[in-house]
Amino acid sequence: MSNITTVYDVPADMLIDVVKEELKNDKNLTPPIWATFVKTGSSREKGPDQNDWWYIRAASVMRKVYVYGPLGVETLRVDYGGKKNRGVKPEKFRKSSGAVIRKIFSQLEKGGYIQKAEKGRVISAHGMSLLDKKASEIKSQIAVEIPELKKY
Repeated sequence: MSNITTVYDVPADMLIDVVKEELKNDKNLTPPIWATFVKTGSSREKGPDQNDWWYIRAASVMRKVYVYGPLGVETLRVDYGGKKNRGVKPEKFRKSSGAVIRKIFSQLEKGGYIQKAEKGRVISAHGMSLLDKKASEIKSQIAVEIPELKKY
């Protein structure tokens, strides 16, 4: 039995938060000018509240491609979609913005984190290494805070 820590061994929200900080330092990953004004889908009433939402979404896309890959734009549009409030009419599901996901895909490809496959995108060796390294750091941090977890 090996003790290699992977993305599956740590909570997703903690991993995304740590990877987000790493992606902020990458010059290939910069939010476009329109990112400050855009909604992330037609089901949303307003744009995101966080200033660094672009990096959060990029880290989340990276993790999803790692766990569920190969993935395409349409699959992720459904994953990030939501119910649209239509007033007195019943809510309906709407997909998220495809432009946001396509732009993040192209930036992650340029950075070498993901690569094109026959059907969608898959995680590259560089992206897998980054995610696993950050997962290992998180797991060791959790083990320090909760000593009972050291045996896992």
